[in-house]
Amino acid sequence: MTLTDGHTFDGESLSYIAHLIDNKDIGIWEYHNQSKELKWSKGFYNMLGYSPGEIECSNNYFFDHLLYYQDKDAFIKATYSPKHDGPRVAHIRLLTKNQGYQWFESTTHRRETGNGNVMYGFLTNINAIKLAHAKSAESELQALEIGRIAKIGLWEIDSRSMELKFSPEVYDIFELSNHIKLSVPEAIEFFLPQYRPLLEDAVNQALTLCKPYDIEVEFRTAKNNIIWVKCRAVPVLDEHGRCIILRGTFQDIDNIKRRGLTLQSSINLLDDQNKRLQNFAYIVSHNLRSHAGNLKFMVDLFEESDLQEDRTEIFQHIKTISQSLSSTMSHLEEIVRMQAEVSKGTKLVEFQKIYDNVTLALQNNIEASHAEIHVNFNEAPAINYVPAYLESILQNFLTNAIKYKHPNRHPVIHIATYKSGNNIYLVFDDNGLGIDLDRYGDQLFGMYKTFHQNSDSKGIGLFMTRNQIEALGGTINVESTVNIGTKFTVKLV
Repeated sequence: MTLTDGHTFDGESLSYIAHLIDNKDIGIWEYHNQSKELKWSKGFYNMLGYSPGEIECSNNYFFDHLLYYQDKDAFIKATYSPKHDGPRVAHIRLLTKNQGYQWFESTTHRRETGNGNVMYGFLTNINAIKLAHAKSAESELQALEIGRIAKIGLWEIDSRSMELKFSPEVYDIFELSNHIKLSVPEAIEFFLPQYRPLLEDAVNQALTLCKPYDIEVEFRTAKNNIIWVKCRAVPVLDEHGRCIILRGTFQDIDNIKRRGLTLQSSINLLDDQNKRLQNFAYIVSHNLRSHAGNLKFMVDLFEESDLQEDRTEIFQHIKTISQSLSSTMSHLEEIVRMQAEVSKGTKLVEFQKIYDNVTLALQNNIEASHAEIHVNFNEAPAINYVPAYLESILQNFLTNAIKYKHPNRHPVIHIATYKSGNNIYLVFDDNGLGIDLDRYGDQLFGMYKTFHQNSDSKGIGLFMTRNQIEALGGTINVESTVNIGTKFTVKLV
């Protein structure tokens, strides 16, 4: 034998290898295409639980009695497909003698001989591995299903890049498409205004001071549904004790929360009604007792008196007592009406103070854009409104006016209020890029609708602004001309 022949084996080698591995949970088969002769090694039989000769060694028996019918195409494709380099692998199920169908890996090779083409392969039992994978996949599926049923998802913030990532369940709660990427400030904008400072402070303290948090807040989804959510977060620390990732859960608890709030509200209402009933009973008892006693006393005197002059005087006293009693009843009715009045959740706010807060927050943007802003709140200086909503509306209008300024001129912005009848209006006018209302008018306030090429445009601001305005019964109207500017007129109340 020469050195170049050292990689070849004689015809007996394959049989000898089969003999060596018969007891190693590996089976060998060989098939001659020309003679149609099929051979199985002893290990092949042993893996299926049979002794050699106990079952028929043939293609028909293999396909009709051993191979699971759904795996037939995979086996044929791997075994008889056109020739290519390397082995062909298929995972198939074979019927064993005592353990039912089990998974096997079939690896097929081809070689050319003087007697034609020969296929041979190795069969390995991979049932335990397959079952482990199936169990793992089932566990993962169960976890996903539990998350879906419980309406709970995962999120994380990278403390260095401030990149925010959501699991699919979180996108479902947001009612967003999972290709939409939000920054941390944009995600916080989905929460109702009164809860945003709380959430911002919790996130900042978690990132800087490594403080975990667990809070329940109200949230407005992309489809304008207001729900209660539970936000939990735990910092992931590096070896120096610094937060590198803030990781948490986001859960829709609206049904649970509203049932709890309804129950608590009912308890509070019953308690309040009980107190008011006790107070009212005391007032009735205190105010009416004297009237009833005086009236009875005068009636008794009237019946006992025989003189007409005395009776006339007594009757005048009875009339006085009756009038007093009527007045007392009116007072009691007024008490009931006042106690039944429900708070509307708004308070008197001044436009100038809200405007000052907004411009202070946007001072850098205003200076960088050289914006010129004119305000006039003289005609309607104040309004009964939700303060956080009014601040958000002004901030969105002002931010958009600067963001979409005309490239050839500095922004000039006019903000004014006026009163018409019982309604208060806010007017916001800018000289920016403008919007083609003929083309985009019906989409202007839609979610994710953008009409300019700014890279940071996401089409959320006007959507949020309109929802805040309409939530309190207002309306919003827009006039715009491309390259001239835009004017928003908002009926606040």
